[in-house]
Order: sequence, then C-alpha cells, then structure tokens
Amino acid sequence: MAGMDTLPLVGLPRRLFGVSASSLGAWQDCPRRYRFAYVDRPAPPRGGAFGHSSLGASVHNALREWWLAPRGRRTPEAAATHVDLTWIPDGYRDEAQSETWRSRAREWVTRYVTGLDPDDEPRAVERNFAAPYRDTQLKGRVDRLDDRDGELVVVDYKTGRRGVTADEARGSWALAIYAYAAERTLRRPCRRVELHDVRTGEVVAHEFDVESLRRQLDRIDAAAEDVRLAVEGAAEGGVVASLFPARPSPGCAGCDFHRSCPEGRAAAPQARRPWYALEADVG
Repeated sequence: MAGMDTLPLVGLPRRLFGVSASSLGAWQDCPRRYRFAYVDRPAPPRGGAFGHSSLGASVHNALREWWLAPRGRRTPEAAATHVDLTWIPDGYRDEAQSETWRSRAREWVTRYVTGLDPDDEPRAVERNFAAPYRDTQLKGRVDRLDDRDGELVVVDYKTGRRGVTADEARGSWALAIYAYAAERTLRRPCRRVELHDVRTGEVVAHEFDVESLRRQLDRIDAAAEDVRLAVEGAAEGGVVASLFPARPSPGCAGCDFHRSCPEGRAAAPQARRPWYALEADVG
C-alpha cells in the first residue's frame, strides 16, 4: 500500500563481480589506472600503441590462424605467411624498425611450429572462458587449450625478452583462472598449465592440485573483493579519488593514461616512447 514501510530483502545472493587477471593486475599496480580503464565512462584517452604489445599480438594472431587453418596448410612456411598477414605495425619508431621485428617474429613462429604436431588438434584456440568462484566471476582468454590423455592443458604464449620461468607458471593468476574456468566450463580435469616461449621454444609447466589451485583462487577472490568494494563505494557516492588512489612511480612513464594523471606526470614527466621496450631488447 502507498506510504507503507517495506521490509528489507534478506538472504539475497550478491551479484557476481567480474574480473580478469589483467584487470586485477591494473588494480594492484595502480587503482587509479584501474579506474581509468574499467570504471570511468567515457574513459580518458589512452596513449598510442606500444611496439612490444603490437609484436606480441601479431605473434599470437599468427599462431591462432595457423591452428585454425586446414591441416594441409599447417606448415612452417604458412606460419611465416600468417605473421605477414596479421602483422600490426603500430608503435614502432619507423617502418624500418617494424620490418626488423616482423622478420624476427617470422623466424620465431616458423621455428616454434616446427616443433608442433599439426595433427594434434587443440581443444580450443583463443577462447574466452568464465566461471564463478564464490561471488567473483573469473574471466580470461586462453591462447590454446590442449587435450592430452583425457585432461585439458592450458598453453599460454610468451614473447617477452625475459623468457619464462617455473615460478611465473606457478604464481600466474591468469593461468590459475584459465585452468579453473576451463575445467568448470568443459567438465574435464584441467590442472596442468604451460608457458611457451615462442622466441626460444622453451616450455615451463606447473601442475596444480586441488589445494594449490584453491589457495591461488582464494588470493584472486580476495583481491577481487577489494576492487568490488571500491567500485561499489564509487557507485554509492563515495569519494572516487580516495577509493582509487594513484600510486605514482617511475613506471608511470609507460602508463596508457600518463597524460590524464597529474600524479603520474609528476613522478615521470616524460612518457616513454612507444618502442622503448624493443630498444632495450638485446635478444
């Protein structure tokens, strides 16, 4: 009836709060950066593309197209062609630098696929997965999901100059999310995760058990809860600047939102050139 007080709703489940490893990484690196990327609408303008990001995306795209091609076209020569066809020229100093790195990428991808069995069909390539864990919706995009002896194996490609390590595989939130979400979605065991260094062909792996995966997911869920509280606080009228504080450091020079953050510009007045990571690469 009009004017009658209503009883509060009790016992309703919380809505799922979606996160990915990259969004949580942004939050932990700098809550201000998370806000700019995932909360503010419209979002502040980003800087231009970085060369190393374009390089990594080009390699990933080429490997995706190689696996999606008919069996007869999965050859090393075709892999090199896929690099040419999917090449992203953004973020390089000039055309000459782009061509230098395209040539290197062709070499890496050609050598990498030479060690693959083209008949060994992956279960999935570049597939999005999502699954709830408590009140958190965990999301991620898996580079490759193999089916080996009845179990799923997560494969994540890397192109960075630092290479891959067993500690990185064990501690990666992204790999934990991929394994959990793939297992929940496809109803198949998925405990082995692998990092493949496309540059060198090196593979490092980690095998989760039930407890180790749960511990990792608990850490992820706890971080997601911190993000949720900030987002909900902002929606309820909280002070956005205090809910999403900046964490200025010299690394602000490489932030996409350098131009939009006074604290970041004060910590690093000069933004990094888009090709800075490539010039530092000695590989």
